[in-house]
Amino acid sequence: MLRELLIKNFAIIDDLHIHFEDGLTILSGETGAGKSIIINAVNLLLGARASARMIRDGCDVAELSAFFEIPAASGAAAIMAENGYDPGDGLLVRRVIAANDRHRIYINDRMATIQMLSAITADLASISGQHANQGLLREETHLAILDRFGGLMPLVEKVGAHFAAMVPLVQSLEALKQKKANQEKELDLLRFQAAEIADAAILPDEDLDLEKERMRLKHAELLNRSVASAIESLHGADGAILEQLGEIRKSLEKAVEMDEGLADDVTALCDHLFGLEDVTDRLRAYLGRLDTETDRLETVEARLDLVNRMKRKYGGSLVALFQKRDAIDDELGAIDHLDDDIADTEARLRDQYEQMANLARDLSEKRRQVAANLARSVEAELGSLKMAGTRFGIDLTRLPCGKQASAWLNVDGHLLSSTGIDQAVFMIAPNVGESLKPLSAIASGGELSRVVLALKAILAETDAVGTIIFDEVDAGIGGAVADGVGKKLKTLSRKHQLICITHLPQIARFGRYHYHIRKTVKDGRTTTTIQPMDQDARIKEIARMLGGEIITATAMKHARALLAS
Repeated sequence: MLRELLIKNFAIIDDLHIHFEDGLTILSGETGAGKSIIINAVNLLLGARASARMIRDGCDVAELSAFFEIPAASGAAAIMAENGYDPGDGLLVRRVIAANDRHRIYINDRMATIQMLSAITADLASISGQHANQGLLREETHLAILDRFGGLMPLVEKVGAHFAAMVPLVQSLEALKQKKANQEKELDLLRFQAAEIADAAILPDEDLDLEKERMRLKHAELLNRSVASAIESLHGADGAILEQLGEIRKSLEKAVEMDEGLADDVTALCDHLFGLEDVTDRLRAYLGRLDTETDRLETVEARLDLVNRMKRKYGGSLVALFQKRDAIDDELGAIDHLDDDIADTEARLRDQYEQMANLARDLSEKRRQVAANLARSVEAELGSLKMAGTRFGIDLTRLPCGKQASAWLNVDGHLLSSTGIDQAVFMIAPNVGESLKPLSAIASGGELSRVVLALKAILAETDAVGTIIFDEVDAGIGGAVADGVGKKLKTLSRKHQLICITHLPQIARFGRYHYHIRKTVKDGRTTTTIQPMDQDARIKEIARMLGGEIITATAMKHARALLAS
């Protein structure tokens, strides 16, 4: 049950606080006073999307709060408990709508997501307004209403779960079969690619190594001159470095005989001399290799060209090429097991299909039984709403299965969907002697309002929603019809908390509580206020609803009579 509603800086509302009780609460006031704004606020607190455009001019944020009492055995209580909330504390929802679109949601003073809010409030309250009438014209909603009435939603959910499990399997099987159909062509390509990469026999970092070698070979002449000159200076020329160092060593060795303190230096010089001789030997060997690599450059450039072509073809780098090679190997292995994968997928699908088909057939049969009961119930309710003699029916047909549909989504020649194999269309004949026709084709606004109310009354027996808000339930009706609608709302309010926005006194008189919504201008700003009305105030409001702004004695008398009756 909705107990408290607070609205601040929202549209033309400055600061509004409403307390709600059980039973039927009436909200009335002039057109444009802000009644629909209150409905919009409740919608947001139930999980609708927010926009900064909703903030009152001149304000940075709007704040909405609602407090609900939560039944212990309700779905909302279970969801709250699963997420660490104590449903015994009730549910306090607060939404802060910011001008910078950084909106916030709080549930029992903890930050929450809109998904969490929607899940908790899903069965707490429903808003039935002119949009509900329009929704009733959409035939895709009719099947869901039928299922709710018949208590078939658990079975529908089972069908939906199996369907959700089947669809990926069907898609996977189709992909596997398509792959098998293209297998030879694909195998040829994969095998060619695998052989091409294998024949190339490219090594890790080979491109870098080849670039270095290519650089050396391209500058072989310069390298040859440099190395030959170094060898000549070290050893070959008269007075070469090694020769001079040899003379220096001999001279110092004689000096050691006179002073042993020079021994370490002589030893170090000898080491360097031997090191230079080793360097000279290595330079000679390097020079010999250069002489034997005169034709190597062409080979290196050809190999480097092959490596670069393979890189461009298979990803742009050797790392990408090796990854492609591994992927091709994996794919070839997968193709080898393709028949096994197809057989395994078909076996899993067969198991899902058999269960799904049986559930869909069972659901379809139950719907046929339920449809007749729902039609009779709607006719009875419409009779109490001044539509006696109206015939109501449900055209329940099975979905046709096209040639392109998968065999796995075909049950006895009918197309399988997440809701089974049926489609439902509400049919109505509001006038005696007329044939049944689709509701969307012939129903007037007033008739639609009463059909919505009739369905609400019927579903109230099993509906878990505790609070129902009717916005403009009186659309297109008046007089004795409005009186019948008021009585029906009164009856509904014995099982649900009802909040009803109305312009009709015939409906307003049935309210247990009555609030007047008024638009005023203060300090140059328009704002909406709401006031609970005592008996005298209610009489005046009913009189205004009867006669307009000028309240006559006759209107007052009529208002007293309406409330007294």
